[in-house]
Amino acid sequence: MVTKETYKIMAYLFMAYSALTVMIGYLPVYFQANGFSETQIGWLMAVGPFATIFAQPFWGFLSDRYNTVKKILGLCAVMALFVSILFFQMTSLALLLVAGFFLFAFLAPCTALGDSLAHKHASRQEVSFGRIRMWGSIGFAITSLATGFVIEELGASWMLLPFTICIGIAFLVILRLKDVEPSSRSVTLIHAVKHGLRPKIIIFLVIMFFVSVGHRTNDSFLGLFIVEQGGGESLIGWAWFIGVISEALVLMLSYLWFRRFPALYFIIIAALLYAIRWLLMGYLATPEAVLWLQLLHGITFAFMYISALQYISKLMPEELQATGHLLFITTFFGVSGIAGSLGGGVLMEAVTGVGMYYVLGWLGLAGSFGLILFTLINERKAFYA
Repeated sequence: MVTKETYKIMAYLFMAYSALTVMIGYLPVYFQANGFSETQIGWLMAVGPFATIFAQPFWGFLSDRYNTVKKILGLCAVMALFVSILFFQMTSLALLLVAGFFLFAFLAPCTALGDSLAHKHASRQEVSFGRIRMWGSIGFAITSLATGFVIEELGASWMLLPFTICIGIAFLVILRLKDVEPSSRSVTLIHAVKHGLRPKIIIFLVIMFFVSVGHRTNDSFLGLFIVEQGGGESLIGWAWFIGVISEALVLMLSYLWFRRFPALYFIIIAALLYAIRWLLMGYLATPEAVLWLQLLHGITFAFMYISALQYISKLMPEELQATGHLLFITTFFGVSGIAGSLGGGVLMEAVTGVGMYYVLGWLGLAGSFGLILFTLINERKAFYA
């Protein structure tokens, strides 16, 4: 049942993802405008995912340990705003790396824990998680488009303005949210580590790395690839807008298909489509082709994300749901993000964006076959159990 709290969570996700898109979509353009090379940009974009590797499990465990999401979201939003102001005053590579680490250590949980809160709320109220989560995608899309026009007209130095507005409003919405219901079972660090290091979960996350590394590389270098192929900054905004609006549509309609088939089936479909998408990006290599191929983002990311969260939820006990969710998000956005940012920067400088997307396509195919094998083994074990 949809309640007032449901709408508050929708509003929060809208603003939190709006803040995130300003950083993900336009930081590479900001760094390029300030004279950094593609390799240096790769390092600067890798520090965010590196921070999430430590921050996501840490905040997730604290959330489960103390039965609160609201307080941690509020703390992270305020600190992300404070650190961002310092971040945009810095010009040296070393200082930007340090400040970027702390910025993303606070910013990343704002969306990840928001998704976890939405997933718990959807389960308890028996509403579609996709219907709630799509508002994060809509916020991402609208703000990415608006920020593109702002930067094209005023310059990349104005990035702080839209970010400040979005994260500030997100904090105000947090104050109105209800916190999670306390779990009847206590959570300890040993308990969390024991479940998080189960072989089935580790193998699944390792395979997911090969699929998600393409997604995260594209996040970091889509804007530079569009510029490399002759497009302007406003086209970057349109590319994100088209991709994330298609994602919102898939999330909105997820209730029609999601519960009818096993989650792993949709993850395999998404992985195969990811591989096809990257190979076509390299083959076609025009700004117009990028815009059309962004339509596939809705199926690839939405299928992957919602299905993987559901699969992880089944593997983790109720009292460790946030820990499980953020463990997956750490792999998808953290580990893969580091590899994608560093590797993508090196590849763009060595073989251009075209060669980079061909490499991502082959990695996606490797991940797809790994998921197929993983699913077949699990189904065989379930059959003989």
